Amino acid sequence: MNTKHNGKVNNNDMIFEAMKDAFKKLNPRTMARNPVMFVVEIGFVLTLFLTIFPHLFGGIPDRGYTSAVTVILFLTILFANFAEALAEGRGKAQADSLKKTKQDTKAKVIQKDGSIKIVDATELRKGDTVLVEANDLIPSDGDVIEGVAAVDESAITGESANVIKEPGGDFSSVTGGTKVISDYIKIRVSSDPGESFLDRMINLVEGAKRQKTPNEIALSTLLVSLTLVFLLVCVTLVPIASYIKVTLPIATLVALLVCLIPTTIGGLLSAIGIAGMDRVTQFNVIAKSGKSVEAAGDINTIILDKTGTITHGNRMAFALLPVQGVSQKELNTFAVYSSLHDETPEGRSVVEFVKKSGLLEKELEKGESEGIDFTAETRMSGTDFSDGRIVRKGAVDSIKKYIKQQGGKIPKDLQDISDEVASQGGTPLVVAEGTRVLGVIYLKDTVKAGMKERFDELRKMGIKTVMCTGDNPLTAATIAKEAGVDDFIAEAKPEDKIAVIKREQAEGKLVAMTGDGTNDAPALAQADVGLAMNTGTNAAKEAANMVDLDSDPTKIIEVVAIGKQLLMTRGALTTFSIANDVAKYFAIIPAMFMLAIPQMKALNIMGLATPQSAILSALIFNAIIIPLLIPLAMKGVKYVPMSATRLLTKNLFLYGLGGVIVPFIGIKCIDVILVLFGLA
Repeated sequence: MNTKHNGKVNNNDMIFEAMKDAFKKLNPRTMARNPVMFVVEIGFVLTLFLTIFPHLFGGIPDRGYTSAVTVILFLTILFANFAEALAEGRGKAQADSLKKTKQDTKAKVIQKDGSIKIVDATELRKGDTVLVEANDLIPSDGDVIEGVAAVDESAITGESANVIKEPGGDFSSVTGGTKVISDYIKIRVSSDPGESFLDRMINLVEGAKRQKTPNEIALSTLLVSLTLVFLLVCVTLVPIASYIKVTLPIATLVALLVCLIPTTIGGLLSAIGIAGMDRVTQFNVIAKSGKSVEAAGDINTIILDKTGTITHGNRMAFALLPVQGVSQKELNTFAVYSSLHDETPEGRSVVEFVKKSGLLEKELEKGESEGIDFTAETRMSGTDFSDGRIVRKGAVDSIKKYIKQQGGKIPKDLQDISDEVASQGGTPLVVAEGTRVLGVIYLKDTVKAGMKERFDELRKMGIKTVMCTGDNPLTAATIAKEAGVDDFIAEAKPEDKIAVIKREQAEGKLVAMTGDGTNDAPALAQADVGLAMNTGTNAAKEAANMVDLDSDPTKIIEVVAIGKQLLMTRGALTTFSIANDVAKYFAIIPAMFMLAIPQMKALNIMGLATPQSAILSALIFNAIIIPLLIPLAMKGVKYVPMSATRLLTKNLFLYGLGGVIVPFIGIKCIDVILVLFGLA
């Protein structure tokens, strides 16, 4: 998350802390995790001993030259540690801003007898019921079980717009640290102290347990292999030098090894990975692992849940359509009767629609009646009155079956009305009284703004979008067309979503899934990248490996771009680092032997002044290029959608050729400065 939401982070403080951490990371046990830089540290220790004890290994001592090599090696290690510490520092700063939302909150716990007991939020336990009123902070994660309230989630998401929280559906989940603005809600606590969503986010962004990704492990293996190869090369130079009667100081051999091994990418590799995870948090997405960020860069297919993801998810009454022979007034009345005890957003919307439309002549009282809750079996709800009247509303097929069981008849135009509602992307609910069908409630769920344009962007990236919904095929087709997805699956059950993910994965594709409901949890867990909406259920957020705090499903575009950016940055800097070695080779090798073998001067194409200035210039360049590349490692290479061939060509030209040219210029400039000041 961007720390600007919760107070501006002082960059100077972050840099100062990173500098302190750079020294702490000199611990050999810490350095051993980065084999390339560990070799540099061993070289530093060796040259340090030679500076203090110049006669340690015999030979001609040159304390000034050796001490210069020692200082440069030390700075090389510090710069690499600083890059990693700076990347980690950004995550810690973001975690600190999150911690500011964890205040000493009091909670109003509802006792079994209905009384209220004030306790510290830290005393809450899973299952407790808490009352949260206007201007109160929500003390812990939970689910709304009663009431409707506007909640300010800016402390978590950075968004200023309030969010309506109510029981039922996928918008009942609340997060500890957010604030109720109006009315009240009762929540059932869903986590014990220290296990809340906010606690887990803090742990995640601190990156304390960040693991290397497969790609990063493969690259580390390559770097270690190159290091071993060049170590062998340097060792074999000793007998060669002895044969041609050239004295090679140990400091020179160490300098050669450090310059030839890929220290640039070795010093920045960890920072690139950490920065990739931190970068997604700047888009208000919490990544639970670096692997998920990297996998996002290779995504081929994205599965999106419809309700709450592509659409707003709050299906509201849009129209009341009576069947032939039933008046509008009669349908209005019984539609309200069917929703008297329905506290779901859909049920309340029916009552509100009728009231606001002026279609109800007088207020209807509940009287002596009993509400019948919706169940997955019956797929309908309603009201039973004490005078024997029975009113129901529900899915078309369920009401049809119910009416037939009661001995009633199905109006001829019912199916046509229902199909028309479905074809327009709505959800038809049939209203029945006794054995009579009265009409259809048209519930409409609207597509979120800008969806079509965002899906067009994914298509340009070569990513296929598939919408999954439990709606009937007609409704699904309409929403799919309006949203602009490539394909859709209607009447989808949780196992259907998993099946389509497994089918895509079996074809060798990487799959992302976005969702917000409990029924999305299995698919979110199966997908290579699972992005859960923060407004969704705890089950969805637990199953996913990323959580979008803004609950914007198209945020997956930014996640994919960051994933591709991470891979590109690592590839670009690896290309640059290895290309650097070419220039450093032409700087050091001729300098080592040109006094004994005059013909080697032909290889001194940079015209470096002396052997010592050549070696020190290459070593200094090798050190200072690391901090110069830190901004690129942290920000990442800009991602522009293009083919793999074009991308490879661009990287080879820009970072490959640039990696050869820049060192030639840099080493020559440093050589001139050293000679000018008489330092070599």
